[in-house]
Amino acid sequence: MRENIELTGIVIKSMPVGDFDRRVTIFTKERGKIYAFARGARRINNQMMGYARIFAYGKFKLFEGRDSYNIISAEIANYFEEISDDIESTCYGTYFLEMLDYYTKEALADMESLKLIYYTLLALTKKSIPNRLVRRIFELKIMALNSDYDPNPKMNDKTALYTWEYIICTKPEKLFTFVITQEALLEIEKTLDFMMKKYIDRHFHSLDILKDIL
Repeated sequence: MRENIELTGIVIKSMPVGDFDRRVTIFTKERGKIYAFARGARRINNQMMGYARIFAYGKFKLFEGRDSYNIISAEIANYFEEISDDIESTCYGTYFLEMLDYYTKEALADMESLKLIYYTLLALTKKSIPNRLVRRIFELKIMALNSDYDPNPKMNDKTALYTWEYIICTKPEKLFTFVITQEALLEIEKTLDFMMKKYIDRHFHSLDILKDIL
């Protein structure tokens, strides 16, 4: 008989299923990406509504079935409501989740990527650095974690090159602590846009929405 398990993670997708349920994708510290059902999550005032929200980060108590999980309960540490309450932040956040979904795998623990998405979303709420820079830090770091990057790109701006190296080498919890000049950011953006076309074979629809509102 299977026992209930507790996993720490973040909801990165949430889809309606049937009349009252939701099927969620949770990226977890212990088992990578998993799929779970939140029964009754579409019923008004059902506590499962909160557990099935994208951006919900915390500890999930689950029943493990043969092909998927069922959420029993959860202790949500952060809903990132500041992101959900702001349309620009929501667009950035959903783009980050879509890119995370692209790179992460089922049944493969990946603590660094989980820390990266957590601190990236936290940076969106703090507003201490521009969202444009938050985006580029996240893009480069998650690509570097998956070896999809150029370690020594050709850049004319020394600040841009130093920043590039710093992002690649620094742990996620220390990444969102700086600002750079407009010139350096523009060069990083140009280089990253080229690199993403080179390494990534998916079109991110959330990025289209983000571009439309900026």
